[in-house]
Amino acid sequence: MTVTALDSTRAFERGAASGRRLGGRRRRGIVPAHIFLGILVVYFLIPVYWMVVNSSKDAAGLFGGTGGSMWFDKNVGYLANLQDLFTYDGSIYLHWIGNSALYAVAGGVGSTIVSILAGYGFAKFAFRGRNLMFSLLLGAVMVPLTALVIPTFILASDAGLTNTIWAVILPSLLNPFGVYLMRVYIGDAVPDELLDAARVDGAGELRTFLQVALPLMRPAIVTVLLLSMVATWNNYFLPLVMLSDKTLYPVTVGIGVWQGLASGNNGGGHSLWSLIVMGSLISVVPLVIAFLTLQRYWRGGLSIGSLK
Repeated sequence: MTVTALDSTRAFERGAASGRRLGGRRRRGIVPAHIFLGILVVYFLIPVYWMVVNSSKDAAGLFGGTGGSMWFDKNVGYLANLQDLFTYDGSIYLHWIGNSALYAVAGGVGSTIVSILAGYGFAKFAFRGRNLMFSLLLGAVMVPLTALVIPTFILASDAGLTNTIWAVILPSLLNPFGVYLMRVYIGDAVPDELLDAARVDGAGELRTFLQVALPLMRPAIVTVLLLSMVATWNNYFLPLVMLSDKTLYPVTVGIGVWQGLASGNNGGGHSLWSLIVMGSLISVVPLVIAFLTLQRYWRGGLSIGSLK
């Protein structure tokens, strides 16, 4: 074997040994991360597991069952609790679920459209006062939503919108964080050269936006849509202040009303707790379905190669 070949062989062996050592260190470093993630998964799934277990119990099982609060007991009755939930007080729970779906879809879609248009304008158009307006927008992100409920209520009252669905939908259309997210994403994912090329080919601004820029925004659009829908679905304080007709309540406020009645031993007391647990579990299902349905659209890299 020549000296050159021998040196090459030794270099290869040293490189292989170094690679094995690096791989071993990486694997040892991954194990704590996996353990930490496993602990987080268990932490977040415990409340879901608790709801699944206890939604099968009647009032006696909830407060004195043999299996405890973390395990099933002999009084297992999902179907009975579902029937009671959907028929109680003239099927009011179905009205609440329908209201939540209406508020979430209308508010989420409208908020996403506003965020797309505003984010695209901030990212791709230069106009006077753009930086100042965007700074004010970032400041609005820092304001807690609960601090805006009373001013919003006064405005809705002056406009005669209180105790209507518009008192919940219209405030949900404003999403400063969604605008910020779209602006940041569009600035990176939609190249200016691509838009300039479309304009040179004769496309107007509307056609450039709809046919060139909009398809590249799909991951951000789905993200903003889901965040907006989840925020509107889980909104509690705004509809609680705006609405007084219980047939207009979303499911969050409705379950809160039931909880108040059960805590005060009015309207059934213990019997309401089984409906509250089952209703809480059912209210989570639409959000899980939405995430599982739309998660496949969370894919980046749509603009890779678009300038080639």
